[in-house]
Amino acid sequence: MHIEISTDNNIRGGDLGPHVESVVGAVLGHLAPQITRIEVHITDENAGKRGPDDKRCVMEARLEGRKPQATTHNAETVEQAIKGAADKLRRVLDSSLGRLDDAR
Repeated sequence: MHIEISTDNNIRGGDLGPHVESVVGAVLGHLAPQITRIEVHITDENAGKRGPDDKRCVMEARLEGRKPQATTHNAETVEQAIKGAADKLRRVLDSSLGRLDDAR
């Protein structure tokens, strides 16, 4: 499972790599054989100003032979946004892949 991280100009992405890989591995690791790539897009919607839930993480999973699935989570910190998006993505993928298994 390949993980790509992109950030806007207000967030330093180089420092986030190990954290994103750790969270994604812990939350989505059980689905790794079916996921070819995870794209993580992190933005600060207020451009450095403080505000409630101004950090956004969009996480998209590319699955083998299926359409991509994406989730979004806004939070007060980048770390919370990453964790929230990963948790939402796990629920979406477990649901859609579970339905696929049930059909078989």
